Amino acid sequence: MTGTRRRALIATLVAVLGASLGVAGAGHLYLRRWRRAAAWFSFVVGAALVLLWAFVDPSTLNLADPAAVASVDPGSLPVAVTAPLFGLLLVSAVDAYRLAVAGPQLTDEPQCPNCGGELDPDIDFCPWCTIELEWERPGEER
Repeated sequence: MTGTRRRALIATLVAVLGASLGVAGAGHLYLRRWRRAAAWFSFVVGAALVLLWAFVDPSTLNLADPAAVASVDPGSLPVAVTAPLFGLLLVSAVDAYRLAVAGPQLTDEPQCPNCGGELDPDIDFCPWCTIELEWERPGEER
């Protein structure tokens, strides 16, 4: 199994595990795509609030109380709420898989040979995976 395939498999498993807990963006966190993970999480939470506001009877649920929203039994929610949320969590997992298969982004900055993260030439290790690096600087003898 190649590194890209293994990374895609792990990202997908993390995304599916996160989705089963109702947390979108977990696979993106594994891939160190922080903004995309935050965007997915915010989008799914926002969609959940809008769907709850639109399809749940206000007398049974107070959306102003976060504890009441967190304690809602998902089995008691209408399909008009759960189906779109399940679909969004699934699309989030597919997006994490697609990003992992595409591999690291190509930039002009040096990249870690182990994880593909951007490197700072002033330090001798990768700040993402902590692998020790050896830099070849012009004018230095070996």
